[in-house]
Amino acid sequence: MGMHVPGERMELRTEVEIDASASAVWQALTDFSRYPEWNPFIASVEGDCAPGRRLKITLTLPGGQERTPRVMLLTFDPPHELRWRERVLFGVMLEWEHFFKLTESSNGRTRLMQGANYRGWAVRYMGSGFTAIARGFAGMNQALKRRVERKT
Repeated sequence: MGMHVPGERMELRTEVEIDASASAVWQALTDFSRYPEWNPFIASVEGDCAPGRRLKITLTLPGGQERTPRVMLLTFDPPHELRWRERVLFGVMLEWEHFFKLTESSNGRTRLMQGANYRGWAVRYMGSGFTAIARGFAGMNQALKRRVERKT
């Protein structure tokens, strides 16, 4: 897990290696209707998975806080990348892109990188919020790993 803060930007990255193919990981990652069964961070995703479409996402941060942003789906590239973006006040106050990147190795294992890039003047005030988000990413990664490895 890493953090990088140059000025009014923040980058969060988490990674996990999963003993399964990228297609198996992608299937679980994009089966949004089953998120309540296993996902401790993203409670739900509603909407069409087509770039340019809006999704309604319910995030559950460690400590129980919920947030429900409406995001724009930017990338839906099976089984490689899923990416969405939210803008607050046209991106001046805050803009963030949340992404999942899957890379399959020659041994059939998959490296999942989950992260987000934040920018805008509100970044300087988010402080401990970034810690909670990074914990949420890591918790989701581990839950996804358990779910997929149990099925393979």
